[in-house]
Amino acid sequence: MNSPAIVTVAREIAATPERVFDAWLDPAEASHFLFATPEGEIVHCEIDARVGGRFLITDRRADGDADHHGQFLEIVRPRRLAFLFRGPETDEGEWSKVTVEIALSPIGCTLTLAHEIPPEWASYAEPVRRGWTMILDTLSHIMETNDG
Repeated sequence: MNSPAIVTVAREIAATPERVFDAWLDPAEASHFLFATPEGEIVHCEIDARVGGRFLITDRRADGDADHHGQFLEIVRPRRLAFLFRGPETDEGEWSKVTVEIALSPIGCTLTLAHEIPPEWASYAEPVRRGWTMILDTLSHIMETNDG
């Protein structure tokens, strides 16, 4: 049996761990960075921020809507967030796992995201890395340029 691919992306962010953590669970904030693409527009962002709760974020793109589904496994403010995830063109039950760790750092915090991709989707590891890198770049920019 093949092993899952694990994509890890880290980012230093000049904001408190609490502010960065809360952005992941607040639909108003999450809709500005979570699965947002330069060519798309987030048209729906629903987050049930509790263990067992789900999220649905829809990015409207030129080629159609891209739905991003999740279910929260762990919520430990402000240090850890883990959720099951399935992206566009996947079916119910085709979950991968994403873990977000946030640690205090001299400039604010260090966010480390690990996405465990099932073996059958492992060939998508590099596009997944690029996607999370774009998301964390956007999050970092929002956190560092907006007061709050």
